[in-house]
Amino acid sequence: MIWLIAALAVSLIVLGLYLSMTAGRIDRLHQRIETSTLALDAHLLRRSSIAIELATSGVLDPASSLLIADAAHLARTSADLDPVLKAQAESDLTAALDASLSDLEETAEISEAELGRELLDELDAAFRRVQLSRRFRNDAVRACRQVRGQFLVRAFRLAGHTNWPQTWELDDTMPQGLTGR
Repeated sequence: MIWLIAALAVSLIVLGLYLSMTAGRIDRLHQRIETSTLALDAHLLRRSSIAIELATSGVLDPASSLLIADAAHLARTSADLDPVLKAQAESDLTAALDASLSDLEETAEISEAELGRELLDELDAAFRRVQLSRRFRNDAVRACRQVRGQFLVRAFRLAGHTNWPQTWELDDTMPQGLTGR
């Protein structure tokens, strides 16, 4: 009888430790998602700022300048929008940059000017940071969803009332003219 009570007590202690550690892990994953979301937002803002600077620099043709400036302005002002609309605005900026910088010869002409070369280098770095930030955030979301999908986590509601994390899907492919540089 004593052994049964001792085994039950040890089992409850082990279960309590497991639940406590899992709840802490979920909390850390949610913090990681929040932090990576803020970093992604900062990198997206930096990319749109560089795009506006490129559009107003005078190194592009007027049609490309207008296309990029309009898409970059929409991307910058989409911060308060629904995440799906924000992702669409950012994807539209990527498409505008790709349309304007897809020709390697034109991109080479732009980079002949010192200002053009600096802006293209900054844009290249901004694209890489956006890609890395989005991947890092989506990896954290996948890990969190995996942990939150476990039976004991759902049964004991270890995530509380926190929203189910969503991946951020947007087109962040590097324009052809930047990848060939």
